[in-house]
Amino acid sequence: MAYDLVCLSHLRWDFVYQRPQHLLSRCARNHRVFFVEEPVFDSDSPRMEAGKRPDGVEVVVPHLPGGLPAEQVERIQEDLLGNFFAERKIDDYVFWYYTPMAIAFTKSFTPRAVIYDAMDELSAFQGAPPELLEREQDLYKKADLVFTGGQSIYEAKRSQHPSVHAFPSSVDVPHFAQGRELQIDPADQTDIAHPRIGFYGVIDERADLELLEGVAKLRPGWSLIMIGPVVKIDEASLPKAPGIHYLGGKSYAELPSYLSGWDVAMLPFARNESTRFISPTKTPEYLAAGKPVVSTSIKDVVRPYGDEGLVKIADTPEEFVTAVEELLSEDGAARQTKADELLGKMSWDITWGRMSEMIDRVLNEAGASVTGHERVSQKEEITHV
Repeated sequence: MAYDLVCLSHLRWDFVYQRPQHLLSRCARNHRVFFVEEPVFDSDSPRMEAGKRPDGVEVVVPHLPGGLPAEQVERIQEDLLGNFFAERKIDDYVFWYYTPMAIAFTKSFTPRAVIYDAMDELSAFQGAPPELLEREQDLYKKADLVFTGGQSIYEAKRSQHPSVHAFPSSVDVPHFAQGRELQIDPADQTDIAHPRIGFYGVIDERADLELLEGVAKLRPGWSLIMIGPVVKIDEASLPKAPGIHYLGGKSYAELPSYLSGWDVAMLPFARNESTRFISPTKTPEYLAAGKPVVSTSIKDVVRPYGDEGLVKIADTPEEFVTAVEELLSEDGAARQTKADELLGKMSWDITWGRMSEMIDRVLNEAGASVTGHERVSQKEEITHV
């Protein structure tokens, strides 16, 4: 079914390649996709910057003057977006929200359907706006479908809306399977000694830095490799030890070459509010690369990966060391066979296909020709009966 998809996101498209990029790049094979980011406050006068990426997604960035009150920022974003819609002739479209905060400047628009992809519990993140939960309630009233990025967040949100569907992290198996064959080591990893225990992802308040430091003290001969940008935490707070190597951010295309040189992959996440509902995309990616994995007891890693014996679970430095040593010494062939059976059922192509079918059903339902604004009004009337 023909429609444009307009995504409202708190994430930057070019920052880290993750769930939104996987899903929306697949959507862009058959639809025009516009990825609208949060404003950048660097312009004397408001303007909209747009540029198409190689996968077909057009990234749209509002540039605003700094120091404006929140209400004015929202008003300007609404005007900029309305003008952009007119320029691009976007008149038959679906809204796809990653951030409930975008509700404030999109109320006047009339999408044919509204999708909320709740990939994280944003209210638990450091620096979350105090009004986020209220905005999320507004989004529930408008949404036709709610997708969740994992099982635990599904369980937390399924009572909030009549049509909530769990879509845990999927994986591009062919891409990461390149890591099963030893490749030429990237230059900044070549001189790092084995055994190498590696992590890639955003390094922020979700990282268990005490665990990392504790493992480095217990096994100074090990190399702990941390790949990814440092965000929202002071880099000075990162543990420093000869065996810990911070290699910075890498592109999605580069990850298999780094993985190929690791002996074990790790998920050293803290157990706190910001990790309570996460479903790390890197869990199946590590397994697709053929790497043994050790993780802290993140619920969506324990279920199903820990329960199925595909990932070892350890929360203390001592437990982590023991788990890594067991993985280094074992024959992982049986585990990999079992992992491959699971991975075969969870590709991003399959996930997007199922999501797309649900969207088409919503658009095909009786009354689908009614505008999103009129449908919202009807929902609110029903809610207040």
